[in-house]
Amino acid sequence: MPYDTFKNITIQQLEALVHLVAEKNFSRAARKMVLTQPSLSKHIKNLEDAAGTRLVNRDGSGISLTPEGKLLYEFARKVLLLREDVKERMIRLQNKVSGSIRISASTLPATYILPYVLSRFQKAYPQIHTFVQSANSEDTIDMVVHQQSEMGFIGKNPRNKKLHSEPLWQDRLILAVPTGHRWVRETAVSVNDLLEAPFVMREKGSATREILGEFLSEHAGIDLNQLNIVAEMGSSEAVKEAILAGLGISVLSLHAVKREIDRGIIVEIPIQGWRIVREVYLIYRHQLGIQKHHQLFLDYVRKSREADPGEDSSAGGRSPGGNQIGQK
Repeated sequence: MPYDTFKNITIQQLEALVHLVAEKNFSRAARKMVLTQPSLSKHIKNLEDAAGTRLVNRDGSGISLTPEGKLLYEFARKVLLLREDVKERMIRLQNKVSGSIRISASTLPATYILPYVLSRFQKAYPQIHTFVQSANSEDTIDMVVHQQSEMGFIGKNPRNKKLHSEPLWQDRLILAVPTGHRWVRETAVSVNDLLEAPFVMREKGSATREILGEFLSEHAGIDLNQLNIVAEMGSSEAVKEAILAGLGISVLSLHAVKREIDRGIIVEIPIQGWRIVREVYLIYRHQLGIQKHHQLFLDYVRKSREADPGEDSSAGGRSPGGNQIGQK
């Protein structure tokens, strides 16, 4: 028997045999396969040629299989079932998106916003892994531009032509003092009061520092250097510890101190006529080459705007309406 001709057997020939057995009629089997009857007959003839033997008996009462035909029919059924199984597995694999995303974020989103967002995202898409590196805003921009990170989250608009940027969450900067501070009894303090108090400042490159400087310059005619700066810190957490230790006061994100305000160990003190509001921005390169797992993440964080983890940006203090600044 010329077994080497088996390599000429095609899936369509096997399908023709299976449908012929199921329908017991060449015409009906041809219609099932959307073929003409001569085409189906040709498939069966080619299959018999490849097998080197007759497979189908044709007589007036219908069709029947020879012993060889029965053997090949069982094989054909298994092959077609395997094809369907592979198709189902590939569909599941395509729907089960996986991948990794390298993220850089400034202190505010890295510490106080992204952990909540990423926790929910990971539950929804467990096969997509995120890796977050914390840096100040300028370093975050640099890492995204130079492809060290795929996406970034910062507290200012980068205004870089290489980057796509869009606002995601709103943040409010507040004057924070320890609970035993003498200003706690005040309904509000003035700009002059702020200039005289020991002040703990974020480091250069911080969006919080930059936005505070812009606000002071535009709305009070004051330079940052006019503040009584007693220390500069590399993170909001360090600034908070300095406030609690009595080193000085500071202007921080409400996101950063909300827990301490709720516990009563830090107090927000309104500054007369001041209200500093900013946006937290999502950034990525225009040439990123967005893949499916990237798009799922982008869609998720954009949707999270509707449920900002620190959304009550006006809560926690006694600040009256006043001047606003936003990095639109």
